Amino acid sequence: MSQERTEVQVRAGAEADLGALTDIYNHFIRETAVTFDTAAFTAEQRRPWLHSHPEDGPHRLLVAYDARIVGSQGVLGYATSSPFRAKAAYATSVEVSVYCAPDATGRGIGTLLYRSLFEALAGEDLHRAYAGIALPNDASVRLHERLGFTHVGTYREVGRKFGRYWDVAWYEKELGQP
Repeated sequence: MSQERTEVQVRAGAEADLGALTDIYNHFIRETAVTFDTAAFTAEQRRPWLHSHPEDGPHRLLVAYDARIVGSQGVLGYATSSPFRAKAAYATSVEVSVYCAPDATGRGIGTLLYRSLFEALAGEDLHRAYAGIALPNDASVRLHERLGFTHVGTYREVGRKFGRYWDVAWYEKELGQP
């Protein structure tokens, strides 16, 4: 393991991370079709999202950070599990996502975050995790497949951003048994 990776740690997201997490997400809004949000957020607008991911339960927010850097400047990325759909029968399913800071990609941080998230969710009453991947995104497809996700279908031209339509591939992963 390289020295660079040894200082990366994962913990629950906190209020102090809100600015850094918003900056990471806004990068993907402005520069990519990874998310279908089209307008950047302020930290205050993202606060309800942060608070919808407590430290325990099925809907989590985990943050990877460089322990050598004090404060939110050390945030390298985050992973979440969120409600899959609002109806009660979907309660044992979650939608997961992972975002890394632009200068933190290709270092295994996404893998570390997802593994930590699934470990944290192991004791929860969850059956499946789902992830939507705007295509093309070979790196995300490889990440999800490496972590045991299976492609279950693709919505064709489901979102329009940057003047064009994008497909979204859906992947699922079996989680713990009740």
